[in-house]
Amino acid sequence: MAKPFKTTIDSGIAEVILDHPPVNAFDSAGWFAIAAEIDALGENDTVRVIVIAAAGKGFCAGVDIKELAADSTKIVDVNKGNYETFRAIHRNPKPVIVALHSFVLGGGIGMAGAADIILCSDCARFGVPEIDRGAMGGGAHLQRMFPVQKVRYMYFTGEFIDAQEAYRLGAVEKVVPLEELLPAARDIAAKIAEKSPAMVRLAKEALTGIEDGNLEDKYRWEQGFTLEAYTVGDSQESRNAFVQKRDAKFDQE
Repeated sequence: MAKPFKTTIDSGIAEVILDHPPVNAFDSAGWFAIAAEIDALGENDTVRVIVIAAAGKGFCAGVDIKELAADSTKIVDVNKGNYETFRAIHRNPKPVIVALHSFVLGGGIGMAGAADIILCSDCARFGVPEIDRGAMGGGAHLQRMFPVQKVRYMYFTGEFIDAQEAYRLGAVEKVVPLEELLPAARDIAAKIAEKSPAMVRLAKEALTGIEDGNLEDKYRWEQGFTLEAYTVGDSQESRNAFVQKRDAKFDQE
């Protein structure tokens, strides 16, 4: 199976370009592959900074709902793959920059929220449509980006916010035209790559250690509710409706 990304390393900067058409939605195997790649780059002595960006229509549409619609038990593997990917970014000894464009959904939010620095194009949109897919998860990473009430609004409604709103709320370092996105990420990465690798490693460990709470533990808590959601009939109906491109019909309580 081909890897759902392409990696290059140049002048201490590793670039991981997500590339899994049509919308960079990954199945469980894809998430595990991404996690393994980011972990490996973190242990590579020639790498000083990691940039994650994407080819195609958008950054990431999250998980492959078709895999879950066909076999709901796959949620265990998907949860684990998501967890490992977000952990690999957040706990990586190297700084991780994400360069986001168009849609940043579900697992894309997890990657963004786990990163050290976020850049986005002016066409970027952020969302957690899990409530309409019969799942939970991503709130911990979203809350690392946005204020609590904004997170709850996005979570309960499934509505998106745009790049300028994300910038206004302080999650995004810079908003640029799409053609300038990767060059802008490379510029920041180059500044970091010039610093002492030992000092940068210590800085990242120190900053992660002083965060409010443990991001990985918070995400584990959320994932328990995703598993619980999958025991509810509305969860399967949500996925079926999405795959069949129709309105969901929920049981009335």
